[in-house]
Amino acid sequence: MGAPHNIKRYGEVWPEFRIRHGLEILEKLKHKIILSGGWAWHFMSEAGHTEYKHAHDHKDIDVFVEKENVAGVIIILQQEGFQKVWTRYDHLPSEENFRRYEKTVELDNGKSHRITIDFFERNGLETVESNGFTVVKPEILLSFYRNIHSSDKCWAVMAAKDLLEKGINPVGHSRLSEIPK
Repeated sequence: MGAPHNIKRYGEVWPEFRIRHGLEILEKLKHKIILSGGWAWHFMSEAGHTEYKHAHDHKDIDVFVEKENVAGVIIILQQEGFQKVWTRYDHLPSEENFRRYEKTVELDNGKSHRITIDFFERNGLETVESNGFTVVKPEILLSFYRNIHSSDKCWAVMAAKDLLEKGINPVGHSRLSEIPK
């Protein structure tokens, strides 16, 4: 589980290039993937929201890929310059058949940043459509914070839990990207 947030850092935003580069590859993959993690919460939030670091985790991109789309996703990733990266999880038995792909992007300031896509192979996930993307259904996504995802202190996760407990659908709700009171 994620560490408690330092509330003095609330208000920090993700660098624009991280969001832009994430959106560029997601647009190319959108019809073959199911978004999970921080990017799922991103697309479940109101369009045009502020990209607060504590609202949605954008350090990597977590996706589920149905078995019939795996080859197509790998082809797109390779065409876009992503390479398979071996992790300590690759040899472990898993229902999801985990893979990681990464690409390093050069920035205008001479620095670079890495785009990491973690993908899990799985059929039969319950999903919803939000802002043009297929995302894991919020109730199911919340259950992943016990084993697949670690940032359970993100504002969107906490807000979605609270909204669902009150019988309110969190998809499109403003609280998914607001600084908690």
